[in-house]
Amino acid sequence: MTEAETGTRRPRTDARRNRTRILEVAEEFFAEAGITGSLDALAKRAGVGAGTLYRHFPNRDALLAALLLARNEELEVRREALRQETDSVAALEQWLEALGEWVTAFDGLPEPLRAALSQESSPLAITCQGFITTTDEFLAAAQRAGSARPWVRGRDLFLAALATAWVRGAAMSDEASAQALRDMVRSGWATPRPGDTPAT
Repeated sequence: MTEAETGTRRPRTDARRNRTRILEVAEEFFAEAGITGSLDALAKRAGVGAGTLYRHFPNRDALLAALLLARNEELEVRREALRQETDSVAALEQWLEALGEWVTAFDGLPEPLRAALSQESSPLAITCQGFITTTDEFLAAAQRAGSARPWVRGRDLFLAALATAWVRGAAMSDEASAQALRDMVRSGWATPRPGDTPAT
């Protein structure tokens, strides 16, 4: 069936080029200014009009979702590798560490990801739900092994990863803050192992 018969046509070359250019510039722009940087300023830096930017990405969440897509693929590769890990606690810990790296891709990213959890229309919502499902998978394996507390939920661990990422950029935090929060979260979800040193 031809494009004429289906009533569709391939995006024009210049449209594809503009989209690629916007994403390339947005990667640098958000790394410098954080995700709250002006989209109009981003469009200007990319050499396109604001209308062109919004035709490709109707809102900030849509642009962020597109930028995170490549990182999603990297995270999915790590997920597949961790599925081969025989130690369920180690697998969950490494998955949460990978999530922590993912949510710090840009300054300010944790907030729109948190908001997306209650906004099904957000393009970020599907991404978040997918990673919560994966967190549930690793958590369930640890729970079956008796290594994670039965009342813990994957959604809560995902939110904890967002909270830890937020703390890293908080004004009152220091170099030890994020690790301290990760340790506190772990002490909450993990059951003590033989030989573990009790908290004092």
